[in-house]
Amino acid sequence: MKLNEIRDNAGAHYRAKRVGRGIGSGKGKTSGRGGKGQTARTGVALNGFEGGQTPLHRRLPKRGFNNKIFQKDFKVINLGRLQQAIDAGKLAAEGGLDAAKLVTAGILRRPGDGIRLLAKGALSAPITIEVAGASEAAVKAVEAAGGKVVLLGRPAAEPEAAPEKRKRRPKRKGSDDE
Repeated sequence: MKLNEIRDNAGAHYRAKRVGRGIGSGKGKTSGRGGKGQTARTGVALNGFEGGQTPLHRRLPKRGFNNKIFQKDFKVINLGRLQQAIDAGKLAAEGGLDAAKLVTAGILRRPGDGIRLLAKGALSAPITIEVAGASEAAVKAVEAAGGKVVLLGRPAAEPEAAPEKRKRRPKRKGSDDE
């Protein structure tokens, strides 16, 4: 077999219909594009346009609420992963652990808006870790191992003062409540 003898299988290649070649071809004059206007031109992509019929995205009701652009991006770390890193020598159990140390150790790629500590896995090393949030089980597990969890961005617990009683405003003259 030579390169000049290579052919497609029969029926594998469909020869495109040549448009604009006279009325007898069936695709002459307007070349199957109808009359004038935007869609008769090249480069038209009317996404969601349904020929004047109300499009699907307008027929369906609006649903739900999305506030995702304001959502905090917390990075999750499990206790088992911390213990793995300590066993491998990537982290030192002495001294405090924070986001910067976890990133330099290669446990996290970036700190995001803070770290959230979860209790999956076991922890045996006593560590002090600064996190934005932690599950109750994770805090208990760290304290059981002799460590401490410091929650960042939270004020120290102060005793709550009794709320003041609000004074009622006098009614304005001419109101309908009289």
